[in-house]
Amino acid sequence: MAKSGSLSITSENIFPVIKKWLYSDHDIFYRELISNGCDAITKLKKLDMMGEYALPDGYKGKIEVITDPESKTLTFIDNGLGMTESEVDEYINQIAFSGATDFIEKYKDKSNADQIIGHFGLGFYSAFMVADEVHIDSLSYQKDAKPVHWECDGGTEYSMGEGDYDKVGTKITLFINEDCLEFCNYYKAQEVLKKYCSFMPFEIYLSQKDTKETSIIKLEEKLDTDTVLEEIHPEKKKKDDGTEETVGEEKLKIVKRPELLNETQPLWTKTPNDCTREEYLDFYRKVFHDYKEPLFWIHLNMDYPFNLKGILYFPKINMEYESIEGTIKLYNNQVFVADNIKEVIPEFLMLLKGVIDCPDIPLNVSRSALQNDGFVTKISDYISKKVADKLSGMCKTEKEEYDKYWDDIAPFIKYGCLKDDKFCEKMNDYILFKNLDGKYLTLPECLEVKPTDTEDEDGEKKDASAVDEKGNKVEAEVVSEGDDSKDEAAKDGDSKDKEEKKEKIIYYVTDEQQQGSYIAMFKAAKMDAVILTHNIDQPFIQQLESKNEGIHFQRIDADVSDAMKSKTSKKAEKEYEEQAKEIGEIMKKALKKDQLAVKIEKLKNKKVASMLTLSEQTRRMQDMMKMYAVQGMPMGDFGAEGETLILNAGHPLVEYVTANKDSENAATICKQLYDLAKIQQAPLSPEEMTEFVARSNEIMLLLTK
Repeated sequence: MAKSGSLSITSENIFPVIKKWLYSDHDIFYRELISNGCDAITKLKKLDMMGEYALPDGYKGKIEVITDPESKTLTFIDNGLGMTESEVDEYINQIAFSGATDFIEKYKDKSNADQIIGHFGLGFYSAFMVADEVHIDSLSYQKDAKPVHWECDGGTEYSMGEGDYDKVGTKITLFINEDCLEFCNYYKAQEVLKKYCSFMPFEIYLSQKDTKETSIIKLEEKLDTDTVLEEIHPEKKKKDDGTEETVGEEKLKIVKRPELLNETQPLWTKTPNDCTREEYLDFYRKVFHDYKEPLFWIHLNMDYPFNLKGILYFPKINMEYESIEGTIKLYNNQVFVADNIKEVIPEFLMLLKGVIDCPDIPLNVSRSALQNDGFVTKISDYISKKVADKLSGMCKTEKEEYDKYWDDIAPFIKYGCLKDDKFCEKMNDYILFKNLDGKYLTLPECLEVKPTDTEDEDGEKKDASAVDEKGNKVEAEVVSEGDDSKDEAAKDGDSKDKEEKKEKIIYYVTDEQQQGSYIAMFKAAKMDAVILTHNIDQPFIQQLESKNEGIHFQRIDADVSDAMKSKTSKKAEKEYEEQAKEIGEIMKKALKKDQLAVKIEKLKNKKVASMLTLSEQTRRMQDMMKMYAVQGMPMGDFGAEGETLILNAGHPLVEYVTANKDSENAATICKQLYDLAKIQQAPLSPEEMTEFVARSNEIMLLLTK
């Protein structure tokens, strides 16, 4: 017969698990016990607001933490609502029964549940991760309540009875075990409390119990100081005759004043209009210990459809994106949860520094739960949207300031575009590109077609008439016979098509020094290009191409533009083709590169002898192969089929090779022309450089003969 029932879990089985595995970080017990104290104070203040209790005059909610390394104890004291014996029995003796949840349920129509921190009821038991024994002394706010004392040695047995605590509130004393004595150290406690509790809603004071280091001074030596001075009265002893005798003198004992560790109203809890620039900067320096001024910041403040507040700072980056490391601190009702939780905070925003406070995110939750939480995804999307809105707004209304920030924030924005499609779509028209003149242009501005005059290398204007190979002016040839107006219309149509295609291409530079000669030719031809020198730029431009149909990025040395060539007759072009075939054979033989393509073009700049081009597609393929290739694996001649050597028809060296194809020096000149072209595009290998230097010396020696 089938049997059904309820699973039973005994304290003997669950308690060791709680003690060892409740939290991954043992120091978190500070946060949990102080959170409980904050909840107790919050509840008492709410009862006062609802008229069920009258707070004493001058009441100020606070929590005291006292370290005592000599007795190996830690004490947590709050002046909240306290507990009766029945409440201790209900909330402490029943594991995972949450007093916060019970309070919210009882007063759900009168109180704001979002201000209550704890909801799980397990936080108190985190004390047993570091303590062999825990004592609770508490006095409830309720009329005629009696103090209660509770203690447990970390096993399954506890004792509870009437105590002698005489203040409304709760005192929890931890007797720290030998393995965790570091938590009794004042400075360790200070470090942990500042980590978790720097912005708790009520004041937290840390002090150390009297030690031998306490100083004693005479009464007349009273100092003008902020330290606490306790009076030590002289002892009175009876003499044999029954009279009293005063032994010693009035003295003062210097006791270190309890240290206030937190700020109860952090900047993010205020509205942006109530915050000054100096307050934002002070908060940044205090929290992140970064004394470089941030570029700007975004103040998040949202109440619907979820509660979220925070401040995101954009620090000065200006470095390769792999090196950037930011810090986003996640809080729950001013209680620190963790740094850089990528399930809540978009990954690319972790390059920034800031704080985000969201009460709807529980204090203790697994990463796997967050990954599958649709609500968390909405929070992440909202944060991403606010950042995009801020940046696009700056680009529209504060373009000059935006330009100044761009070099610092560019890696962050580009990384965000790669990681988040929605962010990329919002930022598409507000991404900036620095051109050859140092001007910052948006993507739409880069695509604007600007009319250019045809100029030679000296900047002199020329007309558009064709010239032959000797530079003589010739009449343009007719495209086809027939009606002249139709022919002209056809030409205009072709011209517009070409212009439309040209405006879709954005040329870019990856190394201003290496590609200096190409840049000079571009400027001479009144052409423009953008500077893309970061490692992130290559995947970034591919992302933009996929998001913007018809737009293509091309490195300036991928091809020779028509604007860089002098116009020639068709007859001259055919002659150049024949010469290129002849020189190409010499080149291939001398360089041992069978796949090398050779072209002869009449370039406007007569000082350029040769140029090497590599198609954009081939270059990207090469970069990808290098990225994924096993280290040390040779790539051979992969990509050589996309390599083209352009020889300038008007240059003397090219003319020499053409006229002296069979001479001994032709092969030497061919090698030199190739290396000169290559060195303008990329560094030569050590072997190639050695050969290039030796060959250059040989060529110079020829001049001495």
